[in-house]
Amino acid sequence: MKNIQIIDGAANATFSVFQATDDEFAAIFPNGRDMELVEDLIERLGEEATGSVLGSLWARPILKRDALGLHGTLFYDNEGRREHIPPSKREIDWDDLSVNQAQRNLFAKHR
Repeated sequence: MKNIQIIDGAANATFSVFQATDDEFAAIFPNGRDMELVEDLIERLGEEATGSVLGSLWARPILKRDALGLHGTLFYDNEGRREHIPPSKREIDWDDLSVNQAQRNLFAKHR
């Protein structure tokens, strides 16, 4: 199972974590991605398939303290972030000006 954190615009700011099967994760985050905007997911899969994948996901919440890592981030109500997310939708591809030197060094090792 892979852990996905949900970042949304809700005032409660829970940013919950849910577990996904390998197939669900691959559907949400294809081609090595680890970030996705729900609007792009719906455009890519269609509303029915997205609903099916996410419906299963919502049934598997996990406490943050029990999660062994985060494997992906799914953004809801965050259209304004689009210009800041790397086009590849991979954490390791953040613009160098957006991260500190330690992160630049780490990301460079994994590109």
